[in-house]
Amino acid sequence: MEAKSERRSERSKFSRMMNENNNAFKNVRRKPGLQIWTVNKMQMDPVPPQAFGNFFEGDCYIVLYISENKGSRQSADIHYWVGRTSSQDEQGAAAIYVTQLDEYLGGSPVQYREVQGYESPRFRSYFKNGLIYKKGGVASGFNHVETNAYNVLRLLHVKGRKDVTATEVEVSWSSFNKGDIFLLDIGKAIVQWNGPQSNRREKLKAVLLAQDIRDRERGGRAQIGVVEGGDERSSPELMKFLTTVLGPKPAQLKEATSDDVPDSAQKNSVRLYHVYDNSGNLVIQEVAKQPLTQDLLKSSDCFILDNKGSSVMVWKGKKASKEERQGAMNRALSYIKAKKYPASTTVEVMAEGAESAIFKHLFKSWTDRDQTQGLGTTHNVGKIAKVDDGKFDVMELHARPELAAQYRMVDDASGDVKVWCIENLELAEIDPKTYGQFYGGDCYLVLYSYKRAGQQQYILYMWQGRHATSDEIAASAFQAVNIDNKYNGAPVQVRVVMGKEPRHFLAIFKGKLIIFEGGTGRPGVVNPAKDARLFQVRGTNELNTKATEVVARAASLSSNDVFLLKTDNISYLWYGKGCNGDEREMGKAMSDVLSRHEKRVVMEGQEPAEFWIALGGKGSYASDRRFEREEPLHSPRLFECSNQTGRFKITEVDDFAQCDLDEDDVMLLDTWEELFLWIGNSSYEYETKEALNSARDYLRTHPAGRDPDTPIVFVKQGYEPPTFTGWFNAWDPHKWSGGNSYEEMKNKLSDSTSISQITLDLKNTKLNKTPAGGGGGGYRAPGGPLTSPPPNKAYFQDETDFFPRPSSPTRPQSGMSSSSASSLSSSGAGKFFDPELLVNKTPDELPEGVDPTQKEDYLSDLDFENLLSTTRADFQRLPKWRQNDLKKKAGIF
Repeated sequence: MEAKSERRSERSKFSRMMNENNNAFKNVRRKPGLQIWTVNKMQMDPVPPQAFGNFFEGDCYIVLYISENKGSRQSADIHYWVGRTSSQDEQGAAAIYVTQLDEYLGGSPVQYREVQGYESPRFRSYFKNGLIYKKGGVASGFNHVETNAYNVLRLLHVKGRKDVTATEVEVSWSSFNKGDIFLLDIGKAIVQWNGPQSNRREKLKAVLLAQDIRDRERGGRAQIGVVEGGDERSSPELMKFLTTVLGPKPAQLKEATSDDVPDSAQKNSVRLYHVYDNSGNLVIQEVAKQPLTQDLLKSSDCFILDNKGSSVMVWKGKKASKEERQGAMNRALSYIKAKKYPASTTVEVMAEGAESAIFKHLFKSWTDRDQTQGLGTTHNVGKIAKVDDGKFDVMELHARPELAAQYRMVDDASGDVKVWCIENLELAEIDPKTYGQFYGGDCYLVLYSYKRAGQQQYILYMWQGRHATSDEIAASAFQAVNIDNKYNGAPVQVRVVMGKEPRHFLAIFKGKLIIFEGGTGRPGVVNPAKDARLFQVRGTNELNTKATEVVARAASLSSNDVFLLKTDNISYLWYGKGCNGDEREMGKAMSDVLSRHEKRVVMEGQEPAEFWIALGGKGSYASDRRFEREEPLHSPRLFECSNQTGRFKITEVDDFAQCDLDEDDVMLLDTWEELFLWIGNSSYEYETKEALNSARDYLRTHPAGRDPDTPIVFVKQGYEPPTFTGWFNAWDPHKWSGGNSYEEMKNKLSDSTSISQITLDLKNTKLNKTPAGGGGGGYRAPGGPLTSPPPNKAYFQDETDFFPRPSSPTRPQSGMSSSSASSLSSSGAGKFFDPELLVNKTPDELPEGVDPTQKEDYLSDLDFENLLSTTRADFQRLPKWRQNDLKKKAGIF
């Protein structure tokens, strides 16, 4: 008890000290973007942008990401990252700072606790090129990054295909294995060694990481070389480099290690708990389990949502006490301990009204206050307006793919339509006069053709009747493949389950879509006669209206809709009290298609006896007046479906962008109303098949109780419709034209950096057991302290030793006369200098003996040829200061 009281006293004292420090958040910006701090001596020290993505294992970091939501307010996420060897005091300090930063920003950010090696997809999404775990910490004081420091020797072990991590390991061949990728970094040169069992995606990610290190930490000045571990003979110069640093390579390396992180998730359901203190004891009271509803959350309390043990989410009601809200993170950690979950379990803390997308996805329905949809229709809790599905401007939809995505409309449905029915397992064309009439006993294929940007586009709908046989359903899928092949794979394939027709499917039939419960539309087949047939008509215009046959009983009625009751002699057009004028007009138009008999309009509550007799008698039905509820608004989620590791798995990609679509895999995009399966050009057929099965399982097991018949849309790489691309920010239609594959990136490196320059001249290599300057010092890596070199490892006396230079100038420089060369030689100026000592320097600042009118004469062949080998494209990509540097080396001093 005394120890617990002492710890509580220390925490209270620490909290008071930080409360008294009014300048703790003086450097917090409220602009969109990423900000990172580390806690050092009770202060939040900012990490410079050049060091973003570098994390020392002995430290804790605070990461703030502010995003600008489309058309409205900003949102913020605060993460505190816990290093593997960080102390409890550091972790406690970071947690308190996170709580205070949350209050400083108004209490709306979502808080995350991140543990090294188990970071959330959201956290990893900030560092697209990967995370680098570095040895040590900054307990001795934070050191600012030295961008152009080359006095480096480290070996990075790179793992992962989608979420890349690079961990500093011992600089030795004993750290290597056959399945992973390693980066040997010595400052001015980075050599990538690819394990023979690594795949193309992993290699590409490692190349991007190496380039990121070069550009951010070295100002673009490091050379990069790539060695294929399975074909080392093709890179003899680079292998000399590796063996000089690491020693002779052993005959055998270790076998590959699995990239899969053990699944620590418990196999229980999603559960909601009320967690509170009772006389100092933690009380955990279960409220409900999946599927959850939003009304379970009370503003006066705090709740914990246990997401099957994989993550723990804390929801803070607006009216909860300050103590409850401030202690939310500690409550979550106490809950994890009580449940005996792994310490690495992800924790999210959020306030009412600022819930994360994943949190909302765990509820059957969710409505935000003042949320908007489409062109700005406002939705309020308890009252959700209908979406205005009026006439669409096709040019507006093409120009704004995000609008097409929100409305699920690729165009205004004015394209060409062709319909087939499955007869005897073959395709049979349908009479255009009957387009829009679908029978529950049949399967249909509907090919829609339209133009976008002058190019022909196709959507192939596979409509499957509820009462069709399994053979007919299988035949529809088979025939869809045939049609797809006929159009060279261009059609987007959409599986449509009867009654779950997507919006665009409704629109192409111009308000004349009729779905009969059973029977068939095949020629010569007579459907069984019925005394009465009842059709429910829903829609407000010709783009969103359909008539669906329902059981002819009073229980099928609803006050919110229009119904047509068709008998042998007369048809009744019944208007419910909750329908509006537009719905009545569409009901009247649809009745003309359904029946040629006399139509009698009947208002709800004024039905004649004959009406009820035709329905088998008067009975109860859904008569509560409510607003038509649009599908709840949910943020889209992207998942990678991959078999690259030998085991099929689905991994979520947070804060996704087009670059996250992996050509080697199948991607699943969940927009709630639809599931898109994006098929990469290099994905395996097995992955496509398993992705479809997984998509169905995803719907079936979703904790929110999702509709298992939600449409699944197949999209092929290069043929993406705007209803898909609109969910991505700044979609590039030319991205797939080439230039981004591993092989192309590798070739670019070879061309632009002149790999031959990295070749070691072993005779001139000078090795020392200590870094430059002696004294057992080290190097300053981004975001960290001066780090000691590895024990018993060779360290390079000077980074230029890897780039041998002649002892005296051997050539007149470009634009330099023979007399100038002679003058240089006779003056005894046989020494070359680093360009940084010459560029942009006044005569007084130049090294002793340098002629200020001939500074280019003091550049080595390497530095001079580096300019000549730089292509125009590479030159344009360099920072402005680097461009000027190279210009000056050419003689424009």
